[in-house]
Amino acid sequence: MEINKYIFRGYDIRGVYPKDINGEVAYIIGKSFGTYIKKFHKKICIVGRDNRYSSLELSTNLIRGILSTGIDVIDLGLVTTPMYYYACILKNIPSGIMITASHNPKDDNGFKFAFDERGNARGEMIEEFRDFTLKGEFDTGVGTLSTYDIREEYIQLMQEGINLGDRKLKVVLDLGNGTTTCIAKDIYSKFPLSLDILFGESDPTFPNHHPDPCVESNLEALKKRVIEVGADVGLAFDGDGDRLGVVDEKGNYIATDKYMIIIIRDIIHKVENKKFLYDVKCSKAVEDEIKKLGGEGICYRTGNSYTKAKVKEDNLPFGGELSGHVYFRDKWPGFDSGIYAGLRLLEILSKTDKPLSSLLDGISNYVSTEELKFTSPDDKKFLVIDKIKDYCVKKGYQVLTIDGVRVNFDDGWALVRASNTGPNITARFEANSEVRLEELQKEFIDLINQYNK
Repeated sequence: MEINKYIFRGYDIRGVYPKDINGEVAYIIGKSFGTYIKKFHKKICIVGRDNRYSSLELSTNLIRGILSTGIDVIDLGLVTTPMYYYACILKNIPSGIMITASHNPKDDNGFKFAFDERGNARGEMIEEFRDFTLKGEFDTGVGTLSTYDIREEYIQLMQEGINLGDRKLKVVLDLGNGTTTCIAKDIYSKFPLSLDILFGESDPTFPNHHPDPCVESNLEALKKRVIEVGADVGLAFDGDGDRLGVVDEKGNYIATDKYMIIIIRDIIHKVENKKFLYDVKCSKAVEDEIKKLGGEGICYRTGNSYTKAKVKEDNLPFGGELSGHVYFRDKWPGFDSGIYAGLRLLEILSKTDKPLSSLLDGISNYVSTEELKFTSPDDKKFLVIDKIKDYCVKKGYQVLTIDGVRVNFDDGWALVRASNTGPNITARFEANSEVRLEELQKEFIDLINQYNK
């Protein structure tokens, strides 16, 4: 069969089920993956899946394809993506595939995968695998299938990594009907917390809200419940559990870059390496705060496959990106887990009498937009970004091109980039004033519309 080459994206394989990704495609991906990892001298891999309706079918066929090449498979079954990551670490098997579409709409699905110790495939690694897959030259063999239950060891890891203080917190968890419904309540119940659970039943139609906790409009029910029950904090997780969204005691959304400031303030004097990573979408307030605390900030490209690898490569104690992925390496193995990120915030809160909202006192005050999305076909979106880059160079702007185009001005910045998870162009703007913010938006949104016709 002919596979749509555009399902091979910047960080993973992702598409609409069953149009782009189905059992037959999964079988071919499995055959290709099993054959491909042999060049890295791998003989075994790990497979996990999220709670989407299509995931079991995809998993069954993917595993069948891998086994047919002579590679052995350990099947984790239904797990969050962080549980899959931990299984790879615990079993010392770096090769594997997690079947998930993360925060994408209910009809999407896909594969996050790693060939070897380099971590999740990304960029050129995926392009090479795409070309290899499309050639269709696969090995044959007979692999062995086994299963593994990572659940209890994962819960134990959480308990070992968190030390709550004396303050007993009231916490609302929004599980969003996603894969964290299989474990989040059990983990948080191990700690002395007063818990209130929203949308705790697994339902991959996501009937209550879209499974992205870093889009504020998806957190309306959480905001309302936090205020209703007088909670200290509200925590929300995405569809596969690797990202976190936060609401304070007043029902206000705390964006991930501000969450990162709270974490950096807490750990900077506890770690030797005082360098911290943030992505191009983050507010300048992060950079300002790190400097104020005597640390060094590293502005890096977006994409958890990239940011996680960079945090590991540079041996940083902490890093993250606006989309909700954060990586702790001070007393945690470094992979992104929304459940653990939430617990780290509770650890800080439980050791102070201050409300969550006050933990951001004194940060630089800028006005900014949310991440804005503009539909653009996969075969066109990068051309649009190239034209905007050319425009900025001709204007003599200060341009950072590590990921799309980030234009820095004395009084603000503009970011325009091609999404690596869907047929979109994304943009974000920040400035010292509302007037300047509107000017930046107008200039660059006009460019997007002009070049995207």
